[in-house]
Amino acid sequence: MAQTDIARRVYNHTWKLDPIIRSLLDTDFYKLLMLQMIWGMYPEVDATFSLINRSPVRLADEIDEGELRAQLDHARTLRMSKKEMIWLAGNTFYGRKQIFEPEFLAWLEDFQLPEYELEKRNGQYELHFHGKWKYTTMWEIPALGIINELRSRAAMKGFGPFELDVLYARAKAKMWAKTEQLRQLPGIRISDFGTRRRHSFLWQRWCVEALKEGIGEAFTGTSNVLLAMDTDLEALGTNAHELPMVLGALARNETELRAAPYSVLQDWQRYYGGNLLIVLPDAFGTAAFLRDAPDWVADWTGFRPDSAPPIEGGERIIDWWRKRGKDPRKKLLIFSDGLDVDTIIETYRHFEGKVRMSFGWGTNLTNDFEDCAPVETDGLKAISLVCKVTEANGRPAVKLSDNPEKATGDLKEIERYIRIFGDEARVAHKVFV
Repeated sequence: MAQTDIARRVYNHTWKLDPIIRSLLDTDFYKLLMLQMIWGMYPEVDATFSLINRSPVRLADEIDEGELRAQLDHARTLRMSKKEMIWLAGNTFYGRKQIFEPEFLAWLEDFQLPEYELEKRNGQYELHFHGKWKYTTMWEIPALGIINELRSRAAMKGFGPFELDVLYARAKAKMWAKTEQLRQLPGIRISDFGTRRRHSFLWQRWCVEALKEGIGEAFTGTSNVLLAMDTDLEALGTNAHELPMVLGALARNETELRAAPYSVLQDWQRYYGGNLLIVLPDAFGTAAFLRDAPDWVADWTGFRPDSAPPIEGGERIIDWWRKRGKDPRKKLLIFSDGLDVDTIIETYRHFEGKVRMSFGWGTNLTNDFEDCAPVETDGLKAISLVCKVTEANGRPAVKLSDNPEKATGDLKEIERYIRIFGDEARVAHKVFV
């Protein structure tokens, strides 16, 4: 595939609108898998998603409101193309054909992103998406993609063509040096999880193509559905925190709330099996999840420890498997939280021979421009920006996380969840991305 001259493309902005999101498939694969389950089991549940900026950056000072509205409005005009529908219906995912039901695909064919609510307050954007869960869930990834790329564009607006050329040359060299380090690790498995906080779509595509060439079969695929389709890669991903968060919000009493993380897994298993049976344990704290988990959870393929330090979190899960008579060498750990090449190498070396492992490389793959700009600018530094479910059927949704700095939700509700699930092994550490 011919490489796009990213610097020239960034510089030559002579059109009225350069759309950031050009396809509804420019999203993470787990959103589609979750969407089918939501559509099938919770079609009438309302859910609000909200932008949450965990950094001190004043987004409304950096991003023009008119440009933001134009990009959000454009995303609402998108529909699935015939080519995209044929690919979803006919492709094999995780070794399974027709993973998407014909009735679901027929509904998806006419899908449109719902309306949004946007206002400025104290230098920040308050961005909310209200409506049925089966619609609002699909705003998470495009909303983050739009805001992150608008921020990158704003930071580069004054750069000349040679400055842009130098910027991308340095970023490419930096990323390729990481690739050279990773290919020294026998049997490592790396996938691209960088859609949500990428510098831009074009840069993510460059990173994916570079990994495909640079580490060969060690590169297992991408979470981005559009890039998987366009580059003939595996689309990867399973589920996310929003599932237990919504079921927790819908719980009518403490008993139902305690059961929510496991009810979600039972729902998931009705739709999917095999390699898709990956547990995300930290929505209300990994220690609480493992403490109360039914024995059948140990039969699942693996875990994705997402907010504890990878070695610490991985060891806790391995110990739990062993206590339940499972051989960790036959199990899978997927590491995906704030990884960079040094963390990947350290974690790989620690767990080599102990467990099967895979690494979902995110922000530090697709948005690492630190020290690459010819002139100093903070606008090219990745920030911790998320779009989380905040309400379900009018009731507050909560995420505790293993890192209290990543907790989201109403403070009183967070305190209530801590009383129910406990605070064991939740340790605060700074969130960079």
